[in-house]
Amino acid sequence: MEEKNLLEKLVDVSPGMEIWWDSSPVIFNNWCRKMIDKAATENRELMQRQLNRMYSQSAPENQLFRGVTTNPPLSLQAIQGDPPYWEGVAKEIIAENPGIDKESLFWLLYKQVVKSGSDMYLQLFEKTGHKEGYLSGQVDPRSVFDKDAMLSQALELAEINPNVMIKVPGSKEGYDVIEELTARGISTNNTLTFILPQLVDCARTVEKGLERAKANNVDLSQWRSVITHMESRYGDLGGLRDFASEEGITLTEGDVRLAELAIFKKAYKYLEDNNLPSKMLSCSLRVGPVVNDITRLWHLEEKTGASIVVTCPPPFIDQMMNFEGEKDIIYEADRIHADTPKDVMDKLMRIPYFERAYAEDGYSRDEYNTHPALQRTAAQFSKATEEMVDFARKCLGAA
Repeated sequence: MEEKNLLEKLVDVSPGMEIWWDSSPVIFNNWCRKMIDKAATENRELMQRQLNRMYSQSAPENQLFRGVTTNPPLSLQAIQGDPPYWEGVAKEIIAENPGIDKESLFWLLYKQVVKSGSDMYLQLFEKTGHKEGYLSGQVDPRSVFDKDAMLSQALELAEINPNVMIKVPGSKEGYDVIEELTARGISTNNTLTFILPQLVDCARTVEKGLERAKANNVDLSQWRSVITHMESRYGDLGGLRDFASEEGITLTEGDVRLAELAIFKKAYKYLEDNNLPSKMLSCSLRVGPVVNDITRLWHLEEKTGASIVVTCPPPFIDQMMNFEGEKDIIYEADRIHADTPKDVMDKLMRIPYFERAYAEDGYSRDEYNTHPALQRTAAQFSKATEEMVDFARKCLGAA
């Protein structure tokens, strides 16, 4: 291990880049203990220093993590990490709300997870003049196509803490919600986004919301917008290789990663060229590909120099702290502006699934809801949400 891990080194060469924690902050301390417990004896002291730099109650302005992304599935992990504590919270909620049903209990539990996590980042929020320290709380994934339900949930979540940013899906209905929230000065994180048309649509939608906010003299001093690109969920879960096969094209792992990065870079350039206030957020990162027997980290290496958010879940951070090929990763300056190799782009542009994803007008807003990556991700998130509802059901049964 070296003194600085690969995420710290990435920030060093990328002014304006923010690393976020992609999980509930309430699990951070337990995760740190597990990391130390499994570390080699000779690495424990160094690892502890790295962990101490990630989150600091005494000096939050200096910590690595500048914000948080979370959602109901990640909140479920928080509950599963300490069932007795959350069972106790559930009992208190039940006692205060006689006759409560499982769905209402789930929602109140979820809001409490959001409250506990956002409390941990309020200091950073205040220290940075409300520029950092946001926690993304997501509307119910089962409401992805229900505008009224998402707006109602979003307004509830926004009341929890001033540093709660609302995660809204990139469905047709979601963009109406993002415009309305922006018009009210409420921070948003556009999620379930995979293709350039969604990313550009969000940027334009935020602009419309801001115009309304300014026209009505809405306070925007605690407002931010980030636009998430769920990278590997486009390439892997979305089935890029399958769509390529239909055209008689075989894609390597490197081709898939470069396809995802091409979409991200084009969206980044769009925001940069048009001087837009939203910031790109990179998530669903993967290790790889292997090139000349060396494991690369293209999802990180190709973003050097970018003023973006990179959100990382605990397993990915673990990989970065314990990466065996650490000495092989030397970040080159300003790779965010490097073009995708022509031979790869020529191959990718023969695949309609990619060609449309790479064009600003490749999909209409009416078509977002049928995109494979959105449908499959929404289904996964909804399933995890149902598990959290089931936890609430069991708590009701034990009350």
